[in-house]
Amino acid sequence: MSAFAAAADEGITGWVVGYTIAIIVVLVVVALVVPILVLAASIGKEAKMINDSLTESVHNTAALKGLRTTIDHAEVIVAGLSRGRTRLGG
Repeated sequence: MSAFAAAADEGITGWVVGYTIAIIVVLVVVALVVPILVLAASIGKEAKMINDSLTESVHNTAALKGLRTTIDHAEVIVAGLSRGRTRLGG
């Protein structure tokens, strides 16, 4: 084998080793990134369900903001009933 052929063979071996290492690195990165993306998609679905539930809760409890007005009116009514009872001697 000539010196040129031996040098060419060593150069090809280096390229093969380099490509092999590169392919292994890419496969490891893909193996690590794919589960992260799957988990992110799952979290996205859960977040939408949580947001829908909170929106429904806001709708279902919207009437509670008028509760203070109802309590104020009830206190006025109870005070009036108390005054009436007192005047009637009860």
